[in-house]
Amino acid sequence: MVHVDRPAVIALEGVGLTYPGPPPVTALRPCSLRIEQGEFVAVVGPSGSGKSSLLNMLGLLDNPTEGTYLLNGLDTSAVSDSRRAALRGSHIGFVFQSFHLLPHRTAQENVELAMLYRRTPRRVRRRKAAEVLARVGLAHRAHALPTHLSGGERQRVAVARALVGEPALLLCDEPTGNLDSGNAASLLDLLGRLHREGMTIVVITHDGQVAARGRRTITIRDGVLTEVDTGAAAPC
Repeated sequence: MVHVDRPAVIALEGVGLTYPGPPPVTALRPCSLRIEQGEFVAVVGPSGSGKSSLLNMLGLLDNPTEGTYLLNGLDTSAVSDSRRAALRGSHIGFVFQSFHLLPHRTAQENVELAMLYRRTPRRVRRRKAAEVLARVGLAHRAHALPTHLSGGERQRVAVARALVGEPALLLCDEPTGNLDSGNAASLLDLLGRLHREGMTIVVITHDGQVAARGRRTITIRDGVLTEVDTGAAAPC
């Protein structure tokens, strides 16, 4: 039997990102990076280092200005804007520091909204939303409004919304930034469980405790990526 290697979830090949001016601003200097299926990677760096720009590019919100970004083997620079939007919706889940939940919608309705653009039938939306809320431990809070949920519960709803599309990649931007220590630990336990189940996770953070949960640590400073490996830093 011929073994066929699975493509990396993320493969950056000489990728750089410069925002047009005047004057132009280089947010990410050319780098190469591979993240395989099932990895848990933490990206750390000071404010203004380029973390958000990297996340936006990985999430197909910004286009690299040089190099190639392959998502599950697909060259994202070679597809139309509409195809990029479809890829973003079907392959990538986002979890942000701010929960971005609609206050007048229940937890389940907030999760269901993630499926509306696909024209998923209402009965299927309800079933999938209920299943993913149970997966993050919130089945009993499905019909509560965000204003009646704790910060930790609201972030779990946000995670459920990110997971309902069964993405290949979960991108988290400072996911514990608005949580107290207890809720932050609970969320990190949830991310750890998702990782053990095979989810590919990239977490942008400035929190050392969050970064410690990752199996790999990427540092970004002044738009330059380096990877920490057994105590030594090397260009990605």
